[in-house]
Amino acid sequence: MTTKRSAELGGIDKTGTGEEYVVKDPQAFALNMARVLEQLGKAAAAWVEPREKGEFDAGPVSMDEMVQTLSKISDYWLTDPGRAVEAQTSLFTGYMDVWNNSIRRMSGETALSPVEPQPGDKRFADTEWNSNLFFDFVKQAYLLTAQWAEDLVDKTEGLDPHTRHKAAFYMKQVSNALSPSNFIATNPELYRETVASNGENLVRGMKMFAEDMAAGGGNLRLRQSEDSSFEVGRDMALTPGKVVAQNDVCQIIQYAPETETVFKRPLLIVPPWINKFYILDLNPEKSFIKWLVEKGHTVFVISWVNPDDKQAEKGWSDYIEEGIVFGIDTAEAATGVGEVNTIGYCVGGTLLAATLAYLKASGDERIASATFLTTQVDFTHAGDLKVFVDEAQLQTLERTMGKKGYLDGSQMATAFNLLRSGDLIWPYFVNNYLRGKEPMPFDLLYWNADSTRMPKANHLFYLRSCYLENRLSRGTMEIDGKRLDLSTVNVPIYNLATKEDHIAPARSVFVGSRAFGSDVTYVLSGSGHIAGVINPPAKKKYQYWTGPTPKKVAAYEDWLLAANETAGSWWPHWQEWITEKSGNRVKARKPGGRKLKPIEDAPGSYVKVRV
Repeated sequence: MTTKRSAELGGIDKTGTGEEYVVKDPQAFALNMARVLEQLGKAAAAWVEPREKGEFDAGPVSMDEMVQTLSKISDYWLTDPGRAVEAQTSLFTGYMDVWNNSIRRMSGETALSPVEPQPGDKRFADTEWNSNLFFDFVKQAYLLTAQWAEDLVDKTEGLDPHTRHKAAFYMKQVSNALSPSNFIATNPELYRETVASNGENLVRGMKMFAEDMAAGGGNLRLRQSEDSSFEVGRDMALTPGKVVAQNDVCQIIQYAPETETVFKRPLLIVPPWINKFYILDLNPEKSFIKWLVEKGHTVFVISWVNPDDKQAEKGWSDYIEEGIVFGIDTAEAATGVGEVNTIGYCVGGTLLAATLAYLKASGDERIASATFLTTQVDFTHAGDLKVFVDEAQLQTLERTMGKKGYLDGSQMATAFNLLRSGDLIWPYFVNNYLRGKEPMPFDLLYWNADSTRMPKANHLFYLRSCYLENRLSRGTMEIDGKRLDLSTVNVPIYNLATKEDHIAPARSVFVGSRAFGSDVTYVLSGSGHIAGVINPPAKKKYQYWTGPTPKKVAAYEDWLLAANETAGSWWPHWQEWITEKSGNRVKARKPGGRKLKPIEDAPGSYVKVRV
């Protein structure tokens, strides 16, 4: 048969031969399958070894926790016969619609699919997901089942909000993992590549799989970028400067001026310790730090230590005193100016907000303004990261961290990747291990994989005090006997949120703006947690919205309705805001000034420690 209908029935190519689905060299294919098994054996050995030695640390998602949570959904639907029949009937009816659609297509009719992928779903881009009846049926059955499972969670009654949130998150992870695009036999593109290469793609892929399992110490360390193309200090973090001070918690970098005069008031940046600071200095074209220097700011950056057991008991008071306050002291010594403007990014911003209240209670008013980038101080609407935080999970985490004094950076990286597993896990799993292709060099993903450890005391305080108990915005957080009250903070604040942020949702940032005593300039940028922040004006990408101060509107939705949209980067808008808070222009300063002797060139040695 050579008709279009026969091609659909047989899953054959447009010539009607079907050769693209037939192994051409069975002997070579069998030999390659033996090689695949050999590499799988190496991966299994790497997986087993730490478990046999009792050295294995579970990942951010406990299988027991997932099973216990999802069992509450199944209990609701299966313990009542009426509900069980309702659920089964709904699924069966959907399957019958898919089956009838396939029958009509086999008969030569044009039939609309009962279910279609969401816009932007790249998993089913290959034409045969639609043109081939088998793959089209598999796709529709999967999409229908995934939607049905999500609906079961939504319709389950009697769940507390946290359990429902966890169940929805776990169900999404399961449905993403079981996508037919992740399996050779049910992915037409993978099937063709495997047959065409006689399985050589799998040999390459399983070799990488074994290597990544060994590199992760029994956990899969998924490679997202080709690492050898990048080196910190050689290909990224290139803005010239010097490390002018350091201690057990951080190094302080001062960047060399690029203008003859600079603003009198220096600028101190507090990056997250969960990731490394050079996201702000990725390369000269994307560097926020370089742009700041070019605009005439004297820029200081905290480069946090990549902690080990020596920092196990370093908590927030240490990160405030030996981090931010140490940075303020350093900037004052290097410039002779007693006040600084500050920028805090993500959890670095949360720490900065706590520092503002802490210093206010201490009578230290050297911080003249604060800019927060995708920062939460209120965690009511903190998004999917809250899935990982409840009393039982914190107790498990505390036991895990107690063994070493810190949390391995790979676990935190995995947790962030799970927030967008459909974009950050499974496409790389398919490309690397099933297609056997090395990932492309990508500086952002290299940075994303360059993870940092979490010191025990610091991390547990953060999760419990912020995510679990939301103490900071409620005014009940205490550090060194000082109660932190954000309503006493009256310095000018610029608070940037990003519209598609999965880590610090825009609504959460908006609600947190209300906690401060000052009127906050709330700005919403297009894109997400990284791209919405690192958006150089020259790229002419995205947009930002400005509107009334959050205290003057009833809700986030009202602010959106009142906001004005401007095309391009938010950077120039912020520069206009900060200029009047930066003082007159003075002669440019060399790193360290007269009082501090530079220790080493930027980006320093702390940021180069890898785990």
